[in-house]
Amino acid sequence: MKTKAVRIYGKEDLRLEEFDLPPMKENEILARIVSDSICMSTYKAVKQGADHKRIPDDVHEHPTIIGHEFSGVILEVGKKWQDRYRPGQKFSIQPALNYKGSLDAPGYSFRYIGGDATYVLIPNEVMEMNCLLPYNGKGFFPASLSEPMSCVIGAFHASYHTRPGSYDHLMGIKKGGNLAILAGAGPMGLAAINYAIFSDRTPRLLVVTDIDKDRLQRASRLYSPETAARYGVELHYVNTAAVDDPVTYLKTLSGGEGYHDVFVFAPVAAVIEQGDSLLSRDGCLNFFAGPTNPGFKAPLNFYNVHYGSTHITGTSGGNNEDMIEALELFARGLDPSGLVTHIGGLDAVIETTLNLPHIPGGKKLIYTHLSMPLTAIDDFEEKGKNDPLFSRLAGITKEHHGLWSVEAEQYLLEHGNKIDEG
Repeated sequence: MKTKAVRIYGKEDLRLEEFDLPPMKENEILARIVSDSICMSTYKAVKQGADHKRIPDDVHEHPTIIGHEFSGVILEVGKKWQDRYRPGQKFSIQPALNYKGSLDAPGYSFRYIGGDATYVLIPNEVMEMNCLLPYNGKGFFPASLSEPMSCVIGAFHASYHTRPGSYDHLMGIKKGGNLAILAGAGPMGLAAINYAIFSDRTPRLLVVTDIDKDRLQRASRLYSPETAARYGVELHYVNTAAVDDPVTYLKTLSGGEGYHDVFVFAPVAAVIEQGDSLLSRDGCLNFFAGPTNPGFKAPLNFYNVHYGSTHITGTSGGNNEDMIEALELFARGLDPSGLVTHIGGLDAVIETTLNLPHIPGGKKLIYTHLSMPLTAIDDFEEKGKNDPLFSRLAGITKEHHGLWSVEAEQYLLEHGNKIDEG
């Protein structure tokens, strides 16, 4: 079977190509990809090429397919897996396989599987590690967003505290505690806000900071303080660029107690130092943002480590349980649509990926069987003046408070321009 896919050959060398998939083996599964959400981790991999830990050294000779936040439909199941999977099932994939200790992952390391493709062969390793996860919810894009949501869920689970007078570690953010999400109005920060409000382990106080007023305003519209209050969470958005002494001000919001949990969503030394200064006794600093510089460092107050029992943790992605939790939350109705700000087709992947840090907004959602320039949802109405497709999409998104939706997805899949698959 032929597939069209975006493959990486080296640093900033991406190519949209059509090629033949090899015959499916009895321990593999053939699938049709429907949607993929472009991740900053892919941008970092493309910048680093073979220097990236998940990109093969011989990628210049044996290119791999990029994209790891994807969903689709199973078409054929090899004999080995026919008791667990069936054609017609919708799925998502946990890319962090951890197969025999390897860092190999779909979207980075494999020649025939990745999210930015029309059809893929799912290798045996994915099923062996129980990383092919059925999705029973509506639509496809929520399943694509289950991977980034699982990263957030994993980070929340990895935070920890200690029991006074013992050495027991109590995993997870402190329930009913004070939580700060610094530089938190970007796509992953929005996912964290969403989870913090609607999960079963909510803080009493949630403070979200950023220096971009537009991002903060959008976050406040999506997850308002009034909505959070209905779930018992006191929510504040703070533009730290407009505050003379951010640490003092943020501590004041906590009643002087400080924060039991602080998440840092930007690899900026000053933000890490700020987060460290906000910690309460037994406070946990969770460094979520992945830096591209392997020598990245920031100051840490070791006086507080010793006398205040402060500590630090960090995660890179979630595990299977985190992703299953994300899929179950979406199937039960948790709406991740606020994360999505742009829609595009497979032919928009290369330009979008190479310029991702410079494109404002949240998640860039790709529909791999369509040809469509990356388009902001906010621009649908303007484009709709000359294009009936965008006119209808503008109407649907307006009905959903300006957000992407399963209804909009279904209309686009039915009426969008299909990409030539040869």
